[in-house]
Amino acid sequence: MESAKAVDIARTIAARNSDKRRHSRVKVNLLGRFMLEDRREYPCHVTNMSPGGAAMITPVKGRVGEKVIAYIDHIGRIEGEIVREIEGGFAMSVVATPRKRDKLANVLTWLANRDMLNLPEDRRHERFVPKKPFTKIVLPDGREYKSRIIDVSLSGAALKTDVRPEIGLSIALGKMRARVVRHTEDGIAVEFAAIQNRDLLEHHIS
Repeated sequence: MESAKAVDIARTIAARNSDKRRHSRVKVNLLGRFMLEDRREYPCHVTNMSPGGAAMITPVKGRVGEKVIAYIDHIGRIEGEIVREIEGGFAMSVVATPRKRDKLANVLTWLANRDMLNLPEDRRHERFVPKKPFTKIVLPDGREYKSRIIDVSLSGAALKTDVRPEIGLSIALGKMRARVVRHTEDGIAVEFAAIQNRDLLEHHIS
């Protein structure tokens, strides 16, 4: 009887530790946009995140308990509410299904490992050349540059171009948002703001 009880306790501790791992916060450097209940949209900078919450640097504070919807690079859409104020912004909870939390945990684990290992981009997805390999780069100030797509994956692309936007700059590539992650001999490499569907990728990138 005591042995069975000990096994139950061990399982409970293991489950709690597993839950802590799934919800441990990861330091990140992600850009995005968010909306409060007034439906106005603002830019944000996520500094740390877990599958259960995120800390954001924002131009407006909001109020504790206010609902938030955010669209974050690499993460996609999240929603929740403001749980506390922090310096320069607020912390929000993330309301998600267990499946969505597991997906968030996987993405956050990759982001943490990428930063520790200094990996420039996500190489988990197969690269290919789109049927229409020409696109245009649009910089934040509106300047446009023609570019040739060397190859592309669901998470990023290599481009042949004469322009060299600074690393970390958010740009538009066709109808998509992307961030410059490195310079190459012939151009640049970019990461997309969110993992793409191949059919939509082919349609929006050119």
